[in-house]
Amino acid sequence: MSSYVAAIDQGTTSTRCILFDRRGTPIASDQVEHRQIFPRAGWVEHDGAEIWDTTRAVVAGALARADVGTRDLAAVGITNQRETTIVWDRRTGRPIHHAIVWQDTRTQHLCDELAASGGTRRYADRVGLPLATYFSGPKISWILDAVDGARAAAERGDLLFGTMDTWLLWNLTGGVDGGVHVTDVTNASRTLLMDLATLGWDADIAAEIGVPLAMLPAIRSSSEVYGTGRQGGVLSGVPLASVLGDQQAATFGQACFEAGTGKNTYGTGNFLVLNTGTERVRSDNGLLTTVCYRLGDAAPVYALEGSIAVTGSLVQWLRDDLGLIRDAAEVETLARTVEDNGGAYFVPAFSGLFAPYWRSDARGALVGLTRYVNRGHLARAALEATAFQTREVVEAMRADSGVELSELKVDGGMVVNETLMQFQADLLDVPVVRPEVAETTALGAAYAAGLAVGYWNSLDELRANWTPGRRWTPSMDADRREHLYRQWRKAVTKTFDWIDDE
Repeated sequence: MSSYVAAIDQGTTSTRCILFDRRGTPIASDQVEHRQIFPRAGWVEHDGAEIWDTTRAVVAGALARADVGTRDLAAVGITNQRETTIVWDRRTGRPIHHAIVWQDTRTQHLCDELAASGGTRRYADRVGLPLATYFSGPKISWILDAVDGARAAAERGDLLFGTMDTWLLWNLTGGVDGGVHVTDVTNASRTLLMDLATLGWDADIAAEIGVPLAMLPAIRSSSEVYGTGRQGGVLSGVPLASVLGDQQAATFGQACFEAGTGKNTYGTGNFLVLNTGTERVRSDNGLLTTVCYRLGDAAPVYALEGSIAVTGSLVQWLRDDLGLIRDAAEVETLARTVEDNGGAYFVPAFSGLFAPYWRSDARGALVGLTRYVNRGHLARAALEATAFQTREVVEAMRADSGVELSELKVDGGMVVNETLMQFQADLLDVPVVRPEVAETTALGAAYAAGLAVGYWNSLDELRANWTPGRRWTPSMDADRREHLYRQWRKAVTKTFDWIDDE
């Protein structure tokens, strides 16, 4: 039997490929960043062709680092930034426009027009999502209207839409020469176009948003063989056997297979996902109802999700745009030079506020400033913003599900930050637990691919692989905890109504 399963993790800022063994241990990896393109305020784009190039590079790099070939791979899984939208010509294989990233807010006018009749929850009973710029459907419609001749070409069937999983899978399996045009239920559930009950595209919603059905990929499960790598390609002959949106993949990699289990990923944004089993739980508190995963022909498993737009990207902004730090790790060093935030609160509503507010009119604010506040206080306020936003989502999830949090499983790039993790435990008043293998997003995609080809035979094998690494326990006085949180909630209100009709 082949020795490893590979995962392609196509994220917001970079693409990685990681090889895992049967114990779920990373054996080798490679990673390359790609450009962040900001044409104007609120617009965020990626170059799809660049991402395809970097994907091939990291796959080749990971294989080289492990000193193995494609014959040593049992399967490959894909996990991806979810709502990022790309449209391309099926005949040439070229994107007709830069990919529009999940953080982008340019489709607000279309969302407002749709919400004028029925409100922001117009489609929520069917798709589990509010009308928001976050999701793919309005982005597709914008591209078709912005590019000359695109809408007519899409209606003729000459254009294809995909989130980044679909774009990579199509290219890996042949592209213009027979590439497979599919997505999985987790990514489809983030488009505003998929009915959660039928797991099929909703023709009425697609028509109202302005998306021709002819350009949409087939919806498949999260764990099955969709095709094999094209001959002569970087994954020639290897089964492509899983697709999971990044947050669902992290949930799967954390072995959250039972209803009531969940995790929080600290990445570009933060994403708290709670497995609700086969029940679709409607949210009355600003959360999303989404598909958690589906294994082959088994019943789909659903989840509640709290999506936070800006967490790790705030640290990136401090580094790249303000020059406050030289590298991401320095933010913790700087934060540790002070004992607290000095009364400063940083609300990073750069793309509006996601869960639990869904306020597209909000913009970032730094409040509570005095002459006492220094660089260390700003660094600490930036880190604390992540923990405060997470608590808001935890409280919304408790209200929707009735589940009391006993501990929080965490993963993502920011969990190496000890100061942040301790503050998170203090603010939630529950332990925070980081697994031994922190690369849970890629691991989840690898697990789903391995299950599809028999590399792993059961979820029990995957549960046995999960082991805790580091645990943080709360130590903050209750009065102080509630005072800090009360001040945060006050700071959030200062961001509202910044964008008006003018």
